[in-house]
Amino acid sequence: MEVGTVTVTAEEKQPASGQPEETGKDQPKAPLQQDGAKKQDAKPVPERKKARNLSEDKRFKLFSGTANRPLAEEIGRQIGVPVGEVKIQRFADGEVYFQLLENVRGVDVFVVQPTCYPVDQHLMELLVMIDALKRASAARITVVVPYYGYARQDRKDRPRVAISAKLIADLLTTAGANRALFVDLHAAQIQGFFNIPVDHLFASPVLVGYFRSLNLPNLIVVSPDAGGVERARFFAQKVGAPLAIVDKRRTDINVAEVMNVVGDVNGKTCLIIDDIIDTAGTLVKTVDALYASGAASVYACASHAVLSGPAIDRIAASRLVQLVVTDTIPLREAAQKLEKIKVLSIAGLLGAAIESIHMETSVSSLFN
Repeated sequence: MEVGTVTVTAEEKQPASGQPEETGKDQPKAPLQQDGAKKQDAKPVPERKKARNLSEDKRFKLFSGTANRPLAEEIGRQIGVPVGEVKIQRFADGEVYFQLLENVRGVDVFVVQPTCYPVDQHLMELLVMIDALKRASAARITVVVPYYGYARQDRKDRPRVAISAKLIADLLTTAGANRALFVDLHAAQIQGFFNIPVDHLFASPVLVGYFRSLNLPNLIVVSPDAGGVERARFFAQKVGAPLAIVDKRRTDINVAEVMNVVGDVNGKTCLIIDDIIDTAGTLVKTVDALYASGAASVYACASHAVLSGPAIDRIAASRLVQLVVTDTIPLREAAQKLEKIKVLSIAGLLGAAIESIHMETSVSSLFN
């Protein structure tokens, strides 16, 4: 059964007919210069000029898997480049088949594919895509993974467990990825698992802008656990609000017990900042703890709305005013119907990062 086939017409750039002019041959050697004199034989490397639009650059292409094609298409609209034409099918047993329908020889390629549910299926699809691009002689392959699956398994917190986040990094590199672009990794140290350049973006600029526009009264930013304090502190500085922390103890996978609230939230509007909302168990318990401590109202935001299992029902039944998430992961139909959940797009942020990487300019300005 065919999962998705996309048709996009793209032109191919012919190789340059001329060769760079050789310099320095059959030329008399310059006399030795005195100390402090400037060298005249070395010419500065010209800065790469930015095209008026990436659609004019025939050495750039954007592709997408099936995990979040709407996000890839929106990124394409932001940078003026259509998503490339591919053929993705699955055999009866679920085995993925992938074929490029465009020439990518010598092209700087970006592949958008979050490893969201079903995680293993989308991960394998991404690996097959990378391998096909490598064998088609792409000049550089950059994987754009808005949501990095297995990121929560980043250390040995118990005996005889796998460090799966490192394993996935090795798989992507071995498949042929030359560079990686992520959004809000669960642990920033995961960047060190890669032996290729990694760009780590944060969804905070998009989320901060939204909550600034709400002008919430007497706002206080809340970290749902000690591990998220740095993320919450950054957010609090941007919105000019104080910080509170919820002391949380995790008793099992997807099971957490809220202990107490550190900070004065009495009569205040609380904004919970997190990176991933999975089953929403921690979120709902945090909301209850804040209201029990006298909070006037509670909002929440997160970069990745995994929302698996009973998450939708828990959020709907909670006293949470609003949950704001980004579109790194496509929402399930039930989540789209829930008025408490609002989705903000990070396509513009990712598009700007992709453009900067391709043009070899700094992406640090996007951190603000």
